[in-house]
Amino acid sequence: MSALPRAGELGLIGCPVCGQVCDAAGADGGALACPRCGSTLHRRKPAVYARCWALLIAAFLMYIPANVLPIMRTASLGDIDDNTILSGVVELWVKGSPGLAVIVFCASIMVPMLKFLALGTLLITCRRGSRWARRQRAQLYRLVELIGYWSMLDVFVVALLTALVRFGLFSLVEPLPGVVFFGLTVVLTMFASMCFDPRLIWDGKEDSDD
Repeated sequence: MSALPRAGELGLIGCPVCGQVCDAAGADGGALACPRCGSTLHRRKPAVYARCWALLIAAFLMYIPANVLPIMRTASLGDIDDNTILSGVVELWVKGSPGLAVIVFCASIMVPMLKFLALGTLLITCRRGSRWARRQRAQLYRLVELIGYWSMLDVFVVALLTALVRFGLFSLVEPLPGVVFFGLTVVLTMFASMCFDPRLIWDGKEDSDD
């Protein structure tokens, strides 16, 4: 069974904003615009590797102080503690909030590390023009996109902590500088994911375009 023709071979290009299928003639010059929404059409996103790597490396650099610097201060019965992400997880667990500790661990450690590994793997394999596990890598990218929404778990954690303060489990919860770096990590990884062009997964080495 012969392979299905690709959009490029049919002279077609999809609008990344509204999904309109357009004639690809002249798209390589970057001057073609979508007739429906007016967005600029590109066969592949321009400079995708440089942008994604820059954002991903910047996110990783921000993730270091996010884990080293204290992220929150808790006070209970006169006992004041400044906690990093990991010590905060332990603190929540010891203070009798294992569910909250698991949420913070997943949102603050598992999710960022998974996004680093997944985006790094996608960038390396696409740059090499690898044909390995294309369908699985496409699913991995969709998973990264889905995880991006779960980065907002931190907002949920803050809401839970506020509720705990109201119910008197903690007398004080105060954010510290580490939370700023962690927020930058989340934002930069989301931008890196948005900059990646999943169509590169289906390109061969000869079709790679940066």
